[in-house]
Amino acid sequence: MNSHTTGRAAADSTPRGLAEWLCRRAKRSGANPALTFQGETWDYRELQRRIEALSAVFAALGAGYETRIGWLGFNHPLTIVAMFAANRIGAIFVPLNYRLSPREIAECMEDAGIHTIVADATHAHLVDAVRETIPTVCYLVPGDAAPAGWQALDHLLAEAPPSAPKAGGEPDDVAVIAFTSGTTGRSKGAMITNGNIFETNINWSLSHQYSSGDVALVWSPFFHVGGLFVNLTPTLLWGGHVVIQQHFDPLDFMRAVETYRVTVSFLVPATMLMISQHEAFDGADFSSLRLIVQGSAPVPRPLLALCNERGIPVSHCYGMTESTGAATLLETHEAIDRLGSCGRPGMLADIRIIDADGRPVTQAGQRGEVCIRGGMVMKGYWNLPEATRAAIDEDGWLRSGDVGYFDEDGYLYISDRIKDMLISGGKNVYPAELESVFHAHPAIAEAAVIGAPDEKWGERVVVIAALKPHARLTLEELRDFCEGRLARYKLPRELHIVEALPRNANGKIQKGELRTRFASR
Repeated sequence: MNSHTTGRAAADSTPRGLAEWLCRRAKRSGANPALTFQGETWDYRELQRRIEALSAVFAALGAGYETRIGWLGFNHPLTIVAMFAANRIGAIFVPLNYRLSPREIAECMEDAGIHTIVADATHAHLVDAVRETIPTVCYLVPGDAAPAGWQALDHLLAEAPPSAPKAGGEPDDVAVIAFTSGTTGRSKGAMITNGNIFETNINWSLSHQYSSGDVALVWSPFFHVGGLFVNLTPTLLWGGHVVIQQHFDPLDFMRAVETYRVTVSFLVPATMLMISQHEAFDGADFSSLRLIVQGSAPVPRPLLALCNERGIPVSHCYGMTESTGAATLLETHEAIDRLGSCGRPGMLADIRIIDADGRPVTQAGQRGEVCIRGGMVMKGYWNLPEATRAAIDEDGWLRSGDVGYFDEDGYLYISDRIKDMLISGGKNVYPAELESVFHAHPAIAEAAVIGAPDEKWGERVVVIAALKPHARLTLEELRDFCEGRLARYKLPRELHIVEALPRNANGKIQKGELRTRFASR
């Protein structure tokens, strides 16, 4: 070690921003494949070149430190380039949900104060519909042609200098504003810092041993932390190969696994079910997979057993936008024995359960609100100091709004969202517990439980189910099936059959929509 190197100097050499650590990775792994999309592959050297070029465009348009740069569009390599390019000049990347209405998109853009928006040709019209209400200055469309009022990004890249001066960046600087789903009201912008992202990368790496040999298949939308920070950034940090898909399609997923020898990916129960029910499933080659990270809800035992039979290694995790992704992770070999668990806290995360009075729960099996602490917890909500104080206490504990408990071995189980819990006859009823029972019914493909007002019981259990092809089911048959499996106060009192359950872009069931349709009657 150089005798002139001080502890301070060593600390200052730590990569402080997204763009800095990727630049260092590009220098070490320049010729390695970095991103593949629709058959075209960029190596790390090409990825870095494109990042520097786009950062120069952003700077020339007046973007700089803390300027907000938005993205609206389907998954594309340019999404990743824009995120790192914004970070390179100290700007903040704001991925927007293309499934929102123009009014909701305008709310997010106005809230974030977006200076520059990059929108693909499919979604530019959503911005045009709300131009008069947003503060945006620059409107960019990828390609060499642009609709009226927009600039073609290819022309700007051709005219811009090769790169822009890079900002230093600090761990506490906000790198991304990720808007929550807005299921309980107007979306809030979670401020994700450079340090949050680096910490979650290391947390994933320590739990699931990422390496430069990994090939990650990413389809989850990039406006969600599941798309950006589960598999994608950890794989890039290690110099691995990321294969991007615009949308989830079961056949495309299986083909990509075979073609690129994919090792890691992210699924939810709904997408796992679609794969297992596809006609190509029996003949598909999954031998390259070492890790399927599963989120959003526990996997039903029959589906998990089927994956186990096919050698598909399934893990489970628990986290949220505000924790930059997963805070607990389950080892793949424990998936069957710990069915329903989302694992133990990651190496860099702390988890505790608190009761209704905010006191820590220490007894195994006792339910309470799950709280998360660690370097992956967001800085706060953008422009919402009161909401931030309500979410994160003085000791750094993030209140999740989820009900859960630890078993005797320290494995976490999520019972439900606090807002989803219903009270029937004075007793707490957790929909997730009931849903796991209903999924075992031979006629049910998927089911969701909500509460509806009831004069006698306070709330009654309402089941909304999608059935398997050619299946039929009555409320009486479902209640008979549940006898001996559920306490009588948990038995369903209403059953509604639908073609499919409404889900958001990341596969979570939209219970707010179900309440509007079936519980407000």
